[in-house]
Amino acid sequence: MLRVLGRTSSINVRKVLWVCEELGIAHSREDWGSGFRSTREAEFLKLNPRALIPVVVDGETILTESNAICRYLATRYGQGALFPDDPVKRAEVEAWMDWMIADLNGSWRYAVQALVRKRPGFDNPAEVQRSISEWNGLMAVFEAQLETTGEYLCGEFSLADIVMGLATHRWQQAPIARVSLPRVTRYAEGLRRRSAGARFMGPDFD
Repeated sequence: MLRVLGRTSSINVRKVLWVCEELGIAHSREDWGSGFRSTREAEFLKLNPRALIPVVVDGETILTESNAICRYLATRYGQGALFPDDPVKRAEVEAWMDWMIADLNGSWRYAVQALVRKRPGFDNPAEVQRSISEWNGLMAVFEAQLETTGEYLCGEFSLADIVMGLATHRWQQAPIARVSLPRVTRYAEGLRRRSAGARFMGPDFD
């Protein structure tokens, strides 16, 4: 059985769990990370020297980095579901996954640390506002994209929707002033109609 190491409060762990649910992959999960077992323990560092969650253990295979794990699971167990075989369609899915990590994740970092995590050192009001403004601006880019893509980002439901669905949920849950983005709202509502979406985009998660 697949082992997933990481706390469910982590958006990156929830990506992996959502993929497992969509593909019916049998798995167990262990609480590691903030509030649970430390990722600095030797047992964890043997699996991931960078001390980051999630980690997935699939037999003899050890996997790290959430988007890479999602690609692996869909490729190995999905039989074309979530991650298209066609190279052009696959590239479209990967582009949105990479945009979330490279751009969107960076935009929200300061605001989330300051307003949600309340971590020391993230207390500069100007930086909070800069982060919120950049975050809203990128979500507006996403809004424009949804005008042409419809219900899902890349035609059929895919890894891109899992990644961007969770990112959208974080934006909706954050204690910030949000711009009005009706297509983003409809998109999130549609994802929550999926059983895994209802679970992992629920009110208990930021």
